[in-house]
Amino acid sequence: QVQLVESGGGLVQAGGSLKLSCAASGGTFSTYAMGWFRRTPGKEREDVARINYNGLTTSYSTSVKGRFTISRDNAKNSVYLQMNSLKPEDTTVYYCAARPQLPVVTTTLYNFWGQGTQVTVFS
Repeated sequence: QVQLVESGGGLVQAGGSLKLSCAASGGTFSTYAMGWFRRTPGKEREDVARINYNGLTTSYSTSVKGRFTISRDNAKNSVYLQMNSLKPEDTTVYYCAARPQLPVVTTTLYNFWGQGTQVTVFS
């Protein structure tokens, strides 16, 4: 139903910053919870950050807490991930995903995914 396209990844020096964007189309964006995930080789999927449908509730993984900030602009059908103080271990592909929340919660799954954007942090 909803289609997601990530952008903003790239090559950055350790300690630097990047801002990832995820543009949604084909659905009612304001009814979805959104999340940023990453799949580091050799590790299970990590839930980097999540934000509820209206942006009032956010959560972060321990590894990024205090460094990353998730936000959304429902008028622009977009969700963002501001990444500061980047570390080489943050290097991986980042994905955004959508989970329907309104009118009622019917699933705990983020079942709509973007194609991912590569983030590479060098020292």
